[in-house]
Amino acid sequence: MPLLDMPLAELRKYEGRNPRPDDFDAYWERALEEMRGTETQLELVESDFQVPFADCYDLYFTGVRGARIHAKYVRPKHVSGPHPAIVQFHGYTLNSGDWTDKLSYASLGFTVVAMDCRGQGGLSEDTGGVKGTTHRGHIVRGLDDHPDNMLFRHIFLDTAQLAGIVMELPEVDPDRVGAMGGSQGGGLTFACAALEPRIKRVAPTVPFLCDYQRVWEMDLAKDSYEELSLYFRRHDPEHLREEEIFRKLGYVDVQHLTSRIRGEVLMGVGLMDNICPPSTQFAAFNKITAPKSLAVYPDFGHEILPGVADKTVQFMLGL
Repeated sequence: MPLLDMPLAELRKYEGRNPRPDDFDAYWERALEEMRGTETQLELVESDFQVPFADCYDLYFTGVRGARIHAKYVRPKHVSGPHPAIVQFHGYTLNSGDWTDKLSYASLGFTVVAMDCRGQGGLSEDTGGVKGTTHRGHIVRGLDDHPDNMLFRHIFLDTAQLAGIVMELPEVDPDRVGAMGGSQGGGLTFACAALEPRIKRVAPTVPFLCDYQRVWEMDLAKDSYEELSLYFRRHDPEHLREEEIFRKLGYVDVQHLTSRIRGEVLMGVGLMDNICPPSTQFAAFNKITAPKSLAVYPDFGHEILPGVADKTVQFMLGL
């Protein structure tokens, strides 16, 4: 078969290229401490969109550094007693999607909460100097500052904070919560389950935000990863800081977090993915020590993988 990346047998053994900072664990423990010390200020606003079998709300909370984070919250009406919940994450620069995207899970008796990433295409704030949106450039945002100020650090913390909020909702069984998403949403699914290890089912598809140095070395720092190339071209054209930059990016490289996951994982991957190369995804998957399985699509790239949505529903019904 044609190869974009390594053969599948090598992918299953690949352990990643981007360096892991020596103080990585201390970095994230410090970050989680900041998150736990943040006053959530939870707010629910009834949505104009409603359906007969579920209640729909706009949910807002305060994340680290004072940003107000928005999520769509759908609660089924026909389920009595604590029931399972799904936390959903979206692709890079996008938003939490339409309300109708959540209704299939709500009809099955799940509460569904879908987050808008701060500063991207939804309603969540980016408080980096001005309120509003920055849309892109989030991978490199903070590279010239202290690592604690990297934007994806804050976004990763938002995922864990939201999962904790969902686990405290009165209708939700905190032992039956799953996380899911594709592309950036897949990377954030991994981050969420790593930083909130009570997540029981983890379903990322074609995950982004993994093994940045491998992406650059494959000459695929374009499209969603273009900001890596642009950063070097504008700020380090001779690559005098290359080692420092990739090491700093290691703080927000999902592959270094996945060993913390305790929930069961189902990952979908396309072996012709030239946006998020398969090796970068396997770098994250191969470090998982929890139960895990793969849905592998040899002829598919960074796109909707047929059957993955159905597999994910069946997987989540195990909660």
